[in-house]
Amino acid sequence: MPGTTERALALLNLLQTHRHWSGPDLALRLQVTERTVRRDVDRLRELGYRIESTPGAAGGYRLEAGSAVPPLLLTDEEAVAMAIGLRVVAATRLIGGHETTLTALAKLEQVLPASLRRRVNALADSVRPAGIRSGAAVSTELLGDLALACRDHERVRFTYTAASGVVTRRRVEPHVLVPADRHWYLLCWDLEKEAWRTFRVDRLARIEHTRVRFEPRPLTPEQVEEFILVAQSWVRQPVEADVVMELSLDDVRAAFGEWSQGAEAEGSGKTRWPVGGRDFRETMYGMTFIPPGVEFTTDLAEPGRSQLREVLVRIVRALDADYPPAARQPSA
Repeated sequence: MPGTTERALALLNLLQTHRHWSGPDLALRLQVTERTVRRDVDRLRELGYRIESTPGAAGGYRLEAGSAVPPLLLTDEEAVAMAIGLRVVAATRLIGGHETTLTALAKLEQVLPASLRRRVNALADSVRPAGIRSGAAVSTELLGDLALACRDHERVRFTYTAASGVVTRRRVEPHVLVPADRHWYLLCWDLEKEAWRTFRVDRLARIEHTRVRFEPRPLTPEQVEEFILVAQSWVRQPVEADVVMELSLDDVRAAFGEWSQGAEAEGSGKTRWPVGGRDFRETMYGMTFIPPGVEFTTDLAEPGRSQLREVLVRIVRALDADYPPAARQPSA
């Protein structure tokens, strides 16, 4: 059995690795009794670590912010400098390693006392990395919270305000945080919809940690990338329209995959699906993905409607016309 100090450090490492541990899980990992775990928790508390304990079947231990910086061999100035540096890196939305940055930031700010956290907030607001496209403001504390939930496979609840202004309460299994263009996106499994959903992080509020763990569903990097592409397309386009297809919602989902987001059942055996683009050509391109033989109607407005009809008439005329043979080249 390891010594008291070594065991306490191993316990601290476990508490920093996951957001919440049950007593039996810690005892099993450390190969000690639950009574020994309780004694080691008390030793860490004496060193300045604030460890919250809750009773019951869903209870356990979690590391909370204390009244002073725990013995990390860092001065206050060093801790503040590290937190600001991590915030600046997170703000740059670097594609490579952004999850590591967020979890490191969350782990550090998790143990910062309130006075130092206020210093970090004040100084970080005055630091702006050059050359970064501005996007919607997102709290790094919020990003850190979501990053930890993704890492720990913990179900969360939050309030989401859609682009239309509709506010809903969601219960999800977070999978990954992804920076794309000027925004952060959370890809997760929506427990109510029983489907993958992507949410703009700047539209999230009132996050509630349930402390309920889940088994992650398999998802390839290519699927993650496609989900984010779909999410980026969900912004108001200059030319927008709905199509109503003679196809059931289940068949549309099977045919369109991730791109079926936004589709809604429209009566018996019909589905309404939004399309849009920078001009009528991109809207027409979206309509070409409707499966062959499926009839549909659209509410495309003018002038896009007339522009599209004129182009289609010329295309049909060109397809029906006799194509002149290529002129013979004169012999040398």
